[in-house]
Amino acid sequence: MNKIFFIAKFHFPKMSFTGQSGIRLSITHFSPLCKTRKDCYNGRKRKGGFGMELQKGRPADTAGRLEKEIRTYDLLDRLGVAYERVDHAPAMTMEVCQEIDQTLQAVICKNLFLCNRQETAFYLLMIPDTKVFHTKDLSAQIGAARLSFAKPEYMEQFLDITPGSVSVLGLMNDTGHRVQLLIDEDVLNSEFVGCHPCINTSSLRLRTKDLIEKILPAVEHDFIRVKL
Repeated sequence: MNKIFFIAKFHFPKMSFTGQSGIRLSITHFSPLCKTRKDCYNGRKRKGGFGMELQKGRPADTAGRLEKEIRTYDLLDRLGVAYERVDHAPAMTMEVCQEIDQTLQAVICKNLFLCNRQETAFYLLMIPDTKVFHTKDLSAQIGAARLSFAKPEYMEQFLDITPGSVSVLGLMNDTGHRVQLLIDEDVLNSEFVGCHPCINTSSLRLRTKDLIEKILPAVEHDFIRVKL
């Protein structure tokens, strides 16, 4: 039984990939919920650190949660999608991500928000964390040259998501259909996927079949299968 859990590209303090010309690119981002790494660590301690609890469905008490998170639960419930949820400190470090992984019993993956050189075409790539991402491999498959990470302001404009919380569920906010979803074949072959409810203080586990057959049609987005 394959289970894949997705983390946003910006969870890590620094990540890099190899560009088309062989130049190694890197980007650094912090979660908007934490002003410093220390704030995130202290937040994790306040939430109890290890010992996360997996729960079914939406939280009974939504007080203090963002409206976009609540809209995510509304969408899933309206579609009759079964899901499990774990609440946690902002998922910015491998330590927290591994704790989430242990709770969900899923493999950590990356969500990459990309664009072309002209910043006219935008992509959300879902890829297992174990795979090395080379822009030239993806460019050849989708016909888009010189891919790079898109600016955070585009992420907020199109997906209503801030760096650190990138999620396929953010496509529900892309009413202008500006973002093309790309899914690696290994993700499609997994039984479960995991994602944030548009904020990185909670993580959800749902069936890949429900993502493809229920959620994406409901938010009027298709996907392109890629092999990386």
